[in-house]
Amino acid sequence: MLDATLKSQLKTYLERVTQPIEIVASLDDGAKSRELHDLLVEIASLSNLITLREDGSDARRPSFSLNRPGADISLRFAGIPMGHEFTSLVLALLQVGGHPSKASAEVIEQIQALEGEFTFETYFSLSCQNCPDVVQALNLMAVLNPNVRHVAIDGALFQEEVESRKIMAVPSIYLNGEVFGQGRMGLEEILGKIDTNAGAREAEKINAKDAFDVLVVGGGPAGASAAIYAARKGIRTGVAAERFGGQVLDTLAIENFISVQETEGPKLARALEEHVKQYDVDIMNLQRGEALIPGVNGALHEVRLAGGASLKAKTVILATGARWREMNVPGEQEYRARGVAYCPHCDGPLFKGKRVAVIGGGNSGVEAAIDLAGIVAQVTLIEFDSQLRADAVLQRKLHSLPNVKVITSALTTEVLGNGEKVTGLRYKDRNSDELHDLALEGIFVQIGLLPNTDWLKGTVELSPRGEIIVDAKGQTNIPGVFAAGDVTTVPYKQIVIAVGEGAKASLAAFDHLIRTSAPA
Repeated sequence: MLDATLKSQLKTYLERVTQPIEIVASLDDGAKSRELHDLLVEIASLSNLITLREDGSDARRPSFSLNRPGADISLRFAGIPMGHEFTSLVLALLQVGGHPSKASAEVIEQIQALEGEFTFETYFSLSCQNCPDVVQALNLMAVLNPNVRHVAIDGALFQEEVESRKIMAVPSIYLNGEVFGQGRMGLEEILGKIDTNAGAREAEKINAKDAFDVLVVGGGPAGASAAIYAARKGIRTGVAAERFGGQVLDTLAIENFISVQETEGPKLARALEEHVKQYDVDIMNLQRGEALIPGVNGALHEVRLAGGASLKAKTVILATGARWREMNVPGEQEYRARGVAYCPHCDGPLFKGKRVAVIGGGNSGVEAAIDLAGIVAQVTLIEFDSQLRADAVLQRKLHSLPNVKVITSALTTEVLGNGEKVTGLRYKDRNSDELHDLALEGIFVQIGLLPNTDWLKGTVELSPRGEIIVDAKGQTNIPGVFAAGDVTTVPYKQIVIAVGEGAKASLAAFDHLIRTSAPA
């Protein structure tokens, strides 16, 4: 199962284990059970502190639990955690084996104080880059608090469960048998949902903070860059981010970030956050801007947050990025995560052998269609324009695939369903105005981005497309308020450009400070 390099790396990691680990496997005679057995045997051979038992009685097979003798830990993987989930397995082994987590002392204390019974089930796919955050967060909670139980389930391996629960998007999280959430969720966000007083406590803490010299709203590449450049000037810097990493967290392969030949979005997002944490920056995560109240005649600017708190600052850098554009047709919201999806890498494996459509003929849409063609039975790509807009090399690859059909000059008008899940879509031929129905089980929307500026309407000046209008220094129409990244009118929405724009806006904010007031 593991090549020599990976086995050597894992052996090095397992040297950090300080307490015994017992792996209990529940297997049958199937090929996947034999595959899991081989993996577990290899893992057990790498540390004298790890033992393997094969007498597990769990109904899900293949599966295995990780236990610490004498401790009450309920942590299980149903499936073979390779791909993106291999890191989750390694971390689980380390944490069950006594190696401390990187979570803050405050978060650990919050987990250990949870009262009640919390049985979590997480459905993941091995190609899902959003799933490990959820799996790792819940695994840690299960290690730290005996009231928390967690099983991570490979949806592609347990199709009957997926179909009976009508799961059509991953990660899908259940708590005590009821739907708890879908999509990427970090540890703090999960805690915020089950610890009902957490939001109020956090709002109280935020309201007590002194004013910042620079307040960055947004934690993507532009926001991270802005925070680093501000902190390096020695001024009081804060970051309020709905989720640190922003849309980078939803990006799979990144091969054009200069000096980094190849990486993945979540990995880059973690690196950005760790870099920011090297400086004296006050990071306030899970905080979404709700209103900007500009300071008048040199007064402080105020940013009100959705959680009820507010922050004040001498300068503000808006770096709230963009989100997936939706089709805005009947049925889209009703069947979201029930056949309508936005991440082909995450949710594609759930549509194995089924018929799907991809909406959008740009690079994202064509790449999605190519990826899905290797999993599903049939892909129909629907493009509004009379021709595809993707790069020629991608179009050649697309047209070489036997199970892909391309329809151009088509306007999607409705998502069709049976009340429980998607059954098809309706589109209009823009040349003849005729309506056509396509029978299918999944729809992947890949039609571009929308700037996250709804909360800024009526304050900063926006373009007709909703982007913040900035000058060459990132200055908005409000003195002391700057903007950077995908949320602005700066062309070409690329990570490397957002990083540069964040640095520029931060330098401009510092220049504004030294010309108008003395920084704290």
